[in-house]
Amino acid sequence: MSPNPDTGIAGLTSVAHPRAKAKQPTQELQRERRASIDRLGLALVYVVSVLSLVGFVGFGLHPERLAAAPSAAAVYGWMLLWGPRAQILVAFAALALFLTRHAAARWLPALGAVYLLSLLSELAGTTVGLPFGPYRYTDGLGAKWLGHVPVLIPLSWFFMALPSYAIARWRFPTSIAARVVAGSLVLLSWDLALDPAMSLVTKYWVWGVDGPYYGMPILNLVGWYVTGLALMIALSALRADRWIARLPLRWLVGFYGANLLLPIGMSAAAGLSGAVAATVAAMLVCWFVAGRLPAPNE
Repeated sequence: MSPNPDTGIAGLTSVAHPRAKAKQPTQELQRERRASIDRLGLALVYVVSVLSLVGFVGFGLHPERLAAAPSAAAVYGWMLLWGPRAQILVAFAALALFLTRHAAARWLPALGAVYLLSLLSELAGTTVGLPFGPYRYTDGLGAKWLGHVPVLIPLSWFFMALPSYAIARWRFPTSIAARVVAGSLVLLSWDLALDPAMSLVTKYWVWGVDGPYYGMPILNLVGWYVTGLALMIALSALRADRWIARLPLRWLVGFYGANLLLPIGMSAAAGLSGAVAATVAAMLVCWFVAGRLPAPNE
């Protein structure tokens, strides 16, 4: 008795094949939905940065406008108080959602390590003046650890250390030493605009000495780089590469840019051309080091 081709193995294959093909559009739709959520989170960080920058340019640089509009003065006062806190919280929330979607809970040990190391470094800086030089935080960033370091500050170290490490990891996939050195440089570049914007243009922290870089001592750059080295080493020791390798690098680069936008925009608007030039120069060095970014699907 000869097998019936409609009921044999060939027949089963012909039935299963359309079902397999039918799953492909569903999988593609799911990937697109995930990508849309990632883009939405990143867009929200940009929106907060742009709104904060618009408020600073419109009223921070023109206080006479506030005198003519009491209601605007109240709104700007609220923004000045809560804007930086919202910036940090929104950025952290966007990154946390992104990491959870792509790496589940595997990023949490890295968060704990970076938070603790950066907190210890900041506590040393605000008490004994090392490794950054003498400074203190004002009350603008909210509650503080031991009355010295705002609770939010180590979160900002984490959400900028991670993309810095990811960029360096992509450029140096086989050299841990080069990855650590380059990642620290990418992280340091952020501070070249951040510090003038937040300690000179506004007063979220105050230096105890009058340094040559917009009031900041050069020791601060050394402290940033040393702290960055410690954070990069921690990420490597925790084998964060295993889950960072699964993260879309372009999103992380965009996230870094979203958080750089506000301080570099404030510095530019305030006429601190040297800070803008230094930041751009540092980023160009990082770009030269990092090389070409991979395609979006890599």
